[in-house]
Amino acid sequence: MPRGDLFPDIAPYETGLLPLSSGHVMYWEQVGNPRGQPVLFLHGGPGAGAGAVHRRFFDPHHWRIIIFDQRGAGRSRPLGDLRDNTTPHLVADIELLRRFLGIEQWLLFGGSWGSTLALAYAQAHPERVTGCVLRGVFLGRRQEVEWFLYGLRRVFPDAWGHFASHVPVGEQEDLLTAYLARLCNPDPAIHLPAAYAWSQYEGLCSTLLPNPDTVAHFAQDRTALGLARIEAYYFAHDLFLRPDGLLAGMAAIDHIPAEIIQGRYDMICPAESAFDLAAAWSRARLTVVSDAGHSALEPGVRTALVAAVERFRRRG
Repeated sequence: MPRGDLFPDIAPYETGLLPLSSGHVMYWEQVGNPRGQPVLFLHGGPGAGAGAVHRRFFDPHHWRIIIFDQRGAGRSRPLGDLRDNTTPHLVADIELLRRFLGIEQWLLFGGSWGSTLALAYAQAHPERVTGCVLRGVFLGRRQEVEWFLYGLRRVFPDAWGHFASHVPVGEQEDLLTAYLARLCNPDPAIHLPAAYAWSQYEGLCSTLLPNPDTVAHFAQDRTALGLARIEAYYFAHDLFLRPDGLLAGMAAIDHIPAEIIQGRYDMICPAESAFDLAAAWSRARLTVVSDAGHSALEPGVRTALVAAVERFRRRG
């Protein structure tokens, strides 16, 4: 897939491992201009981890780009570990990283679950956030989880059929419980096939048109296990969000400017949530990409994301 509208590949100028609670260790990196405007990249999932391509949404001459892998995800260790792995723990980890790096304020950039975590962090620490660029909005509501588990079969019956068939017919009425039991089983012969089935289902449904590269990425061992196990665990616990939901906390961040980028045909996180968020946020600008699905690397979505970040650069 040509990605000429992203910035060129770039290596980090600094990487590190930050000890957290309960034996977790966070991988983090800094990219771009060490004296630049700070921006924090929040990956999706939960549990998907970040990659080299995510550095390329930002002009490295202007931005001090901070990327990290959340607890149990990507290059953080232990992979797929669920101990003390909740949204409040992730919010606290972000604050720990901010203080460790000596950053006063930063722009938040997150898609899918990354948009959820950005909202949760911003609502907890609004004084630390200069703005938000959010993509494929996921508010963590029960109906959004139910759509992922069952509603997607209306559009992707083949992908859903393969996903559901990983468990016996008698367990398919509660796919989340069935998958979580297998994903948390200590035997790799049980949890790895379940992780591949869950992760490939998400990859198959993430783009407007079939994209073998996207599916292959989701099938990688590191991505599949972290994503599937942590995502199922979070789903089973209502994403560890406040009982009244993220929309109830919008007063705390209504003064913060935001750019919301949404693929019209996003099947993982349907557009309804982006519209609901924009309606609750007076300083949010919503851009709907008419020919795109969920992935940040859909051509129209990545172009819109780069443009949104550039608008924040011009704001200073």
